[in-house]
Order: sequence, then structure tokens, then C-alpha cells
Amino acid sequence: MTKTFKITYKVTIIILAILAAMTIGAIILLTIGADVLKTYSVILFEPLKTTLQLSEVLIRAIPLTIIALGIAVAYRSGIINIGAEGQMAMGILGTTAIALLFPELPKPILLPLAILAGAICGGLWGFIPGILKAKLQVSELLSTVMLNYIAAQFYTFFLRGPMLDPAESSLGGSGTPQSMRLSKNLWLERLPGTRLHTGIFFAIILAIVIYLLLWKTSTGMKMRAAGASERAARYGGISVTTYLVVAMVISGAFAGMAGAIEIAGVHRRAIEGVTGGYGFSAIVVALFGGLHPAGIIPASFFFGLLIVGADMTQRMVGVPANMVNVLQGIIILVIVATKMVLADPYLMEKVWRKYQKITNPPKEVEA
Repeated sequence: MTKTFKITYKVTIIILAILAAMTIGAIILLTIGADVLKTYSVILFEPLKTTLQLSEVLIRAIPLTIIALGIAVAYRSGIINIGAEGQMAMGILGTTAIALLFPELPKPILLPLAILAGAICGGLWGFIPGILKAKLQVSELLSTVMLNYIAAQFYTFFLRGPMLDPAESSLGGSGTPQSMRLSKNLWLERLPGTRLHTGIFFAIILAIVIYLLLWKTSTGMKMRAAGASERAARYGGISVTTYLVVAMVISGAFAGMAGAIEIAGVHRRAIEGVTGGYGFSAIVVALFGGLHPAGIIPASFFFGLLIVGADMTQRMVGVPANMVNVLQGIIILVIVATKMVLADPYLMEKVWRKYQKITNPPKEVEA
């Protein structure tokens, strides 16, 4: 089997998967009476037409990238983190607490300190399912989901209580659950005329860090070995339980940092619904990006495009914005199916044999 055939085989499978996803999406759009071509055109191209709209895509790609990087670390270490939504919320609480307690600190101190607080809070929230999995074999699928609910309750309690903006709790206030406007020393700089902030550089730096960690260090090699085969890793002297916990702490810390960056760059105060489903969407981004930083960055941009495009379809085509959730579900199914096909060596061998028969038919023996 030649190298060229292997590459062609994989590229063909991926192209067929993309076509399948678009076809299924088109069928669903047709069932609700939508114009398929116009809908796809709005989603994929309309957000790219102006600098302002493009900046909105990038704004959504920033938290998706950071969280997806953490999820990739966990996934490659043998543990699935679906608790990033809660970890992000806890990171926002940590960041907000520091900003409210020390508003007069100079920016070079307050900003890193607040982001660090977000990372610590998110990491601690990730530590819980990690240690439960490592020591007690508690399913991380169950523990992370339950911790999402607990984090949501914590978040709501603090926004309606200790962190509630005094202006909202006063006699003339509306009671909107949100913190007061945070110190300008926490704010990330924005591109003039847009909401795009310098957190985009932070996301790129973190992608480089994760690449170096996983592929250029012995620690990363051990984490990937633990995720590839737990039994073989243990036989090789690797402490699988330790790396499971470390992976979940890193994953949670990244979700917490994503929350800190989102607050410092976009909202500049803690508000309800700020996580925006990023924790769940980032799982799809990580898988779509092949659990590699080089794939996660463009995948984050693509899903940012879907989110912004979905909002625009509601106004321009009349398609409900929650159709993006449907498209994400389709993409998940296609990704899973594609990974199964690509991981099947017997299918590739079968296709290779048929290819050989077509290109090199047996010669007839002359009498």
C-alpha cells in the first residue's frame, strides 16, 4: 500500500464526510421550508463581508480555542471533559472576585492576577472529577455533568448575592443579576471600531504551549501514552492516575482562563449566560480539530462563523438561530463516523485491493 494511496484515501473520506454533513443539513433545512442555498450562503460568507462582522467571529473563536485546547489535553490523556461549562463559570467567579477586591491594582498586576485566579478556580473544579476518576473510578461523564449544575448554582448565587451590582440592588435598581462594572485595569485592549480584543494573542500563545507540552516534552508523551493505552502505559511505569488528574486540572484551568479572557475582553462584568454554551461547543471544536492545536484554531474559527452566521440567518433568511445546534449535532455524528472509518485498517486494505484490481487487471494468458 503506497503512501500516496493512504493520503488520497483519507482525503476522500473527509470530503465525503463534509458532503454528507451538508446533505443532511440541507434535508433538515428543506423540512422547515428554508432556502438551502441562501441559508448556507449567509452562514458561511455573510459574516466575512465586513471587518466588524469578522471581528465578531474571532471573538467567539477565542474562548472556543482556549477551552478546546484543554479538552484536547484531557481527551489525549484518556479522560473526557464535558464539564468545561462549569469550569468556565467558576473561572469567571474567581476573576470577578479578584477584580472586585483589588480594583486599584495597576493593570500589569491585576490582569495577570485575575486570569491566574480564573485558571486556579477552573483547575480546582476540574480536579474534582479527575481525582474521582483516578482514585474511585467514578465516570467522568457523570461527575462533570453534575458539577456543571453545581457550578451554575454557585454562579447564580454569587451574582444575585455577594457580587450583585449595588446599583441593581438599590431601590431604583432592576435587580438584574450581574456584577458591577469591573476596574478598567482588568480590561483587555480592543481593536479600534470593533470588540475584538488582545485575548486572541493569548489564545494563540496557549495553542503553542499545548503543542510544546504534548509533543515536545516527556510529560506530554506520558500523558498521550496513558490515553492511548492504559495497560501499556502502566506496564511502562507511567502513573496513569497521576496524569489523569493533571490532565483534568489543566483542562479545567484552560476553561477558567477562557472565562477570565471573556470577562476582561468582552463583557467587563460578570453576567448571567456569559458562558454561552462555549463549554459544550468546544468539545465539538476539539474533535473537529483532530485534538491538535493546529486543527483546533481553524476549527474554532469555523464554529465561530457558524455561531455568528446562525444569528444572521434568523434576520436575513428567517431560519431559527438554534439551527446551529442542529448543525453541530450533525457534525458530531459525522466526525464520530469518520473517525471510525479512518481507524479501520481492514476497510482501507479492502479498498486498496479493489483499487489494485481496477488499475492492474490480471493479464490474460496467451494460448
